[in-house]
Amino acid sequence: MALKTKDLLGLRDISTDEILEILDTAETMKKIVTGPTKKTPHLQGKSIINLFYENSTRTRLSFELAAKYMSAVAANISSSGSSVKKGESLIDTGKTIDMMGTDLIVLRHPMSGAAATLAANVNAAVINAGDGTNEHPTQALLDMFTIREKKGGFDGLKVAVVGDVVHSRVARSNIFGLTKMGAEVVLAGPPTLLPAPGCEIPGVQYTYNIEEAVKGADVVMALRIQLERQKKGLFPSIREYSRFFGIDPEMLKLAKPDAIVMHPGPMNRGVEISSYVADSDASFINEQVTNGVSVRMALLYMMTRRELRR
Repeated sequence: MALKTKDLLGLRDISTDEILEILDTAETMKKIVTGPTKKTPHLQGKSIINLFYENSTRTRLSFELAAKYMSAVAANISSSGSSVKKGESLIDTGKTIDMMGTDLIVLRHPMSGAAATLAANVNAAVINAGDGTNEHPTQALLDMFTIREKKGGFDGLKVAVVGDVVHSRVARSNIFGLTKMGAEVVLAGPPTLLPAPGCEIPGVQYTYNIEEAVKGADVVMALRIQLERQKKGLFPSIREYSRFFGIDPEMLKLAKPDAIVMHPGPMNRGVEISSYVADSDASFINEQVTNGVSVRMALLYMMTRRELRR
């Protein structure tokens, strides 16, 4: 099965059937990632370009490894080492890459909507690897893959998402994906880090009380404090934030006994999550990284199989 659209720009408009197909395909791909031989011919003859205007470790490396594990030709472009530094626009850069016979472009960009702009101007398929504060669909899909793997499904699950919600494209994509699959999503954080009244996404709960969010949760997801996207003064201090909104052992006791802990990374240990919790048996943060490669392998495979894409 292929996705209904040429591009993966977000989870807002993707169907539940498409999500399930991606997760099912990722299960197969995980056997390759965790197996002794990480080389398959799935993408032989295909070309994948990672175009990253923001720093990244997990997302960029996982896409690169996903492409190489499946025998694609893969290359990385960063804004600091490209013609972007000379003033070239995103569209012109995209068209240049497109004219080299590229099958798929993976884009990370600091501006919301950049992935949609690129997709509208190139023949290659485009995967949004994070655009501003808009969406980060592949991170949400790997989060969902991890949840399904550990919990067996989504119906009736309570997922507490705690932290810098207003700046988090990960939170936004998870909201769209998890609610479609039947999970209850509760978002918690200080008032300055939650959407302003009237700007909330329908279908989820918002609270300033972290205890209320975590109580009885099946999944507790901590979000990184995104200082690079914030104005000063959104909370008094890192120490105070950690005291009132950090996930520590006492806070985790409010969740269900078999609750799992997640974090999209990179973590600020001692801020949004304590080292004890991050390294505990309840934490599947490291496995999220493995699952990220599996999910991205599934997407690259599915999105390069469309014969009528161009």
